[in-house]
Amino acid sequence: MKANEGHQPKAPRADGPTNPSAGWPPFVDTIGDLGPGTVLVDVRWGAEGRPGRDAYRAGHLPGAVFCDFEADLFARIGGHPAGLPAPEDLAAMLGRLGIATDTPVVAYDDLGGVAAARLVWMLRALGQPAAVLAGGLAGYAGTLDTGDVTPVARAIEARLWPANRVADLATAVSPDVRLVDARPASRYLGLDEPGDTRGGHIPGAVNVFWRDTLDADGRLLPADRLRDLVDTAQREGSDTLVCYCGNGAGACHLLLAFEHAGLPPGQLYAGSWTEYSATDLPVAR
Repeated sequence: MKANEGHQPKAPRADGPTNPSAGWPPFVDTIGDLGPGTVLVDVRWGAEGRPGRDAYRAGHLPGAVFCDFEADLFARIGGHPAGLPAPEDLAAMLGRLGIATDTPVVAYDDLGGVAAARLVWMLRALGQPAAVLAGGLAGYAGTLDTGDVTPVARAIEARLWPANRVADLATAVSPDVRLVDARPASRYLGLDEPGDTRGGHIPGAVNVFWRDTLDADGRLLPADRLRDLVDTAQREGSDTLVCYCGNGAGACHLLLAFEHAGLPPGQLYAGSWTEYSATDLPVAR
């Protein structure tokens, strides 16, 4: 496949303010940290085949609504979940969950925050207050609720993806950006590639595994300890940080962790390795 063939259709994008999420922390300890009216969203994902909705119905944080990680937060590239959903699809999903364009959102999962970070990064990129619940489900000591929470649906206007937060393939391969691969080292080095066309990484990318931002208990490292990872991602002469992973979820988590450590918000290469590996562009190992 040629570099300009078969990629994700370009999502409509709009120019936006430099940092529309300024003032809202990317990670919080309690749902109340974003103020009254906050909607709690369960974004658990059945990584081993267990449907996330089944786990949600069996026990979730009180009041939490359910977001389907794969169906709600991705487009499709080559049959795989990757790329950003169309603005109208995202608006329909948020409306179904009772989330207006100014509603604060706190999301959680049971995977260290990587699934929740996908939703949170998307909302923050659109200028909406949103944060990952530190510790996720494991950090909650109270009684879980069962069954479904049915919110009052809202009519939500679609918002274009801001051009200064979303990188396309051309931006990702530009020598003028700091490119960070958020996958584990084995995939970065091409030693293990479970689902995509080719193994390896985009030439010029450095590797910072998103899970290295967490401690042994699955909680985000303090900002001062994250700065070593930030230093790995730095490159002289470029102010633009672009992150990617396999499908874009781990990259979202890494972008939020870097922001927590004091970096300005970076860009997500939305197609990530799923898109890049399907081209005939060079691969590094």
